[in-house]
Amino acid sequence: MYQQIKDLSLFEQVEAMTESLVETLSINGTTGEVDIAEKVEQILRSFPYFQQHPEAVWTQALPHDHLGRKNVFARVKGTGNSKKTVIFHSHIDTVGIDDYGKQIGMANNPKELLHFFSQWDGSQEVQEHAQSGDWMFGRGALDMKSGVAVHLSNLLYFSQHPDEVDGEIIFMANPVEENQHTGVIAAVDELIRLREEEKLQYVVAINNDYISPLYPGDPKKYIYTGAGGKLLPCFYVYGRETHVGQTLNGLDPTLVTAELNRRINNNMDFTEQVDGEMVIPPSALYHRDTKSFYNVQTSVTSHLYFNVMVLEASPQDIMKKLKETAVSTAAWTRDYYIQQYTQFAQSNDFPDMMPSWEMDVYTYEEFCEKLSAQGVDVKQVTAKVVEENSGMELRQLCFEIVDRLRQLDDSGKPCMVIFYAPPYCPHNYLKGDSKGDQEVLQVIQNVTAKCEQEKGEVFAVKRFFPYLTDSSYLSLHDTDEEVASLIDNFPEWERIYPVPVKRIRELNVPAINVGVYGLDAHRWTERVYKPYSFDTVPKMIREMTGQWLGQSK
Repeated sequence: MYQQIKDLSLFEQVEAMTESLVETLSINGTTGEVDIAEKVEQILRSFPYFQQHPEAVWTQALPHDHLGRKNVFARVKGTGNSKKTVIFHSHIDTVGIDDYGKQIGMANNPKELLHFFSQWDGSQEVQEHAQSGDWMFGRGALDMKSGVAVHLSNLLYFSQHPDEVDGEIIFMANPVEENQHTGVIAAVDELIRLREEEKLQYVVAINNDYISPLYPGDPKKYIYTGAGGKLLPCFYVYGRETHVGQTLNGLDPTLVTAELNRRINNNMDFTEQVDGEMVIPPSALYHRDTKSFYNVQTSVTSHLYFNVMVLEASPQDIMKKLKETAVSTAAWTRDYYIQQYTQFAQSNDFPDMMPSWEMDVYTYEEFCEKLSAQGVDVKQVTAKVVEENSGMELRQLCFEIVDRLRQLDDSGKPCMVIFYAPPYCPHNYLKGDSKGDQEVLQVIQNVTAKCEQEKGEVFAVKRFFPYLTDSSYLSLHDTDEEVASLIDNFPEWERIYPVPVKRIRELNVPAINVGVYGLDAHRWTERVYKPYSFDTVPKMIREMTGQWLGQSK
């Protein structure tokens, strides 16, 4: 790759490497994630510095990964003896390409897509962008192979100009960002190993995951000094099945989950109010009953889970609010059935002898305590479920655990059980209460002010990256008590999703995001804006890195 880009401008280098990376499909959950890691490693090894120092490029296999996915690392040392180190990191996987429909064959071909969209009349804006020549289309062009290319171009630059930094730069490219984040989770141990063996002093980790306008006409470019977190709260609802001819004698769990969905899904009352930060309401990612075939029996159980973005709230805070909503929903369900049964009895001249529609509500921790009091060996049961269902989709495995436990409940009473399932993304941000934080923030201020003056850009520095990001796993702000509350309400945490919270807290690297810019990530019209992403962003990161490592010119 180096021979193809060595005489190109910075813009042209990033453009060429972005296109090359897009051409290698790396859909999450496929061997394409292995292919793209090998592509990145190949690009790195083509650089003269790494031909002279081949040991400075290496890979780390993800533990127990069925696809053989791996992280890619590289190190560039500047002049001098400083151990100060800046981390460049990006993710290399993408979402799927089914959304491209008839154009699926060109999903990874930016040139063909550019030609297609320049003639496409489905959107005037998209057509104009394609005709302008300022945008690159393709799966991953925005999210986030252009970001990988930016870091590669800067790594090449610093490898050729080591006198501009006194310290080190570590580059890492991680798979599995689009769902389980196991790439960066595995990288935590590798980063700690490097720090301990080489006595490194991590200053900051720079991610360049994509940014977009937050509303139509938004003129700002956003720099984020932290990462929002994510929880996946789940509702297991066990009702009382019945024949449809006696429907009001039962308790339909789908009615309960439907009401929970109505109360929680996209409800702004569930968002945190943090001054100056974008808040995102929860959204339902899964909602269905568990019937596997048609019959005239009402459903026995129904499952529902939500994506909940977290800025400063703890798992305890979220669980408390969810349980309050669940208790209120149970009361609403009871009252609804009473109202309907009363009308039903009157219409049919039946005696007013109605069944009970009371429903108990538990957190997972509370439900386990209840079963333990009945003599159930909860840990033995849950461990057996995991052993018997190797390979099951992880969230379904959590529901299977709760269902197995519910079957052992002596009461047999309708109930709701609320629990957490993977993924769990910690939240973190630069608090500015340490010298290191202040130095990082000062450099961001210096560089953005300079860019505003020279380029006419308008920047806004925010604390929380509003989308999910691997940066969540580089430091941890939740207390031990808050993490313990999460784990206690997470079925088989150690086997299903053992996020190394102690190691993340030990690593504790400030993580910022200086992102490439574009539109429609995760849509077939995904595109990256080249003038800002291929020129301004790499220059800003280059300038920041030079200032943090002490020899900026």
